[in-house]
Amino acid sequence: MTYFIHSESDLDTSFAALIKIDPRFQKIMDGAGRPNLRRREGGFPGLAAIVVSQQLSTASAGAIWGRLAAAFDPFEPAAIRRARAERLARIGLSAPKIRTLKEIGKALDKGVLDLDAIGALEADVAHAALTAVHGIGPWTADIYLLFCLGHADAFPAGDLAIQEAMRLAFNLKARPTAKEAIVMAESWRPWRGAAAYLLWAHYRVAKGRSGAPIAATAAPKKKSKAKQRSNG
Repeated sequence: MTYFIHSESDLDTSFAALIKIDPRFQKIMDGAGRPNLRRREGGFPGLAAIVVSQQLSTASAGAIWGRLAAAFDPFEPAAIRRARAERLARIGLSAPKIRTLKEIGKALDKGVLDLDAIGALEADVAHAALTAVHGIGPWTADIYLLFCLGHADAFPAGDLAIQEAMRLAFNLKARPTAKEAIVMAESWRPWRGAAAYLLWAHYRVAKGRSGAPIAATAAPKKKSKAKQRSNG
């Protein structure tokens, strides 16, 4: 079954289910507090914003995204595909990010990637569909699934804050690699997304700074009334 986190109530349900699977998360939530829902706009703008934010501070990413969104209004795949690389570079995008955005635009325009259909797929299938597009890595795919689609089983194992939080919370000798984190998180299915929320909260308390890559925002209007649902 595929579950989604579209509301604060859904988030509570996911935490309760995760803690039932692995009671260690109760101690993590007791120490770090209950995280708030984090949602971002989906579709091409949402995915593009995540690409822009990679390896940048929140302030830098916000500034570049603001210039990009203002320069292309409405923000559509075809417009980014046609845009000259020089123009995008002046906005602040690196060459790899420019290539990735253009590849995403191409995939959407050609129907190779369907961001609406991905919302109903199981986490691993949706992840594979996203990473099949050149330039979309595992971290980008997982962050999109978790924060833009509210996928309850998305788990960004390659996120350094997640890895460090796992080391601290579970008293590991070393920070787990992405592959090791995936293996460790296997038993948390289908609530790995809830685990990510709590691990980021643990990181914030332990390190004194936020590790979550997406700022908390209100859920998109089209999904604000959605309830947690399952797809067989």
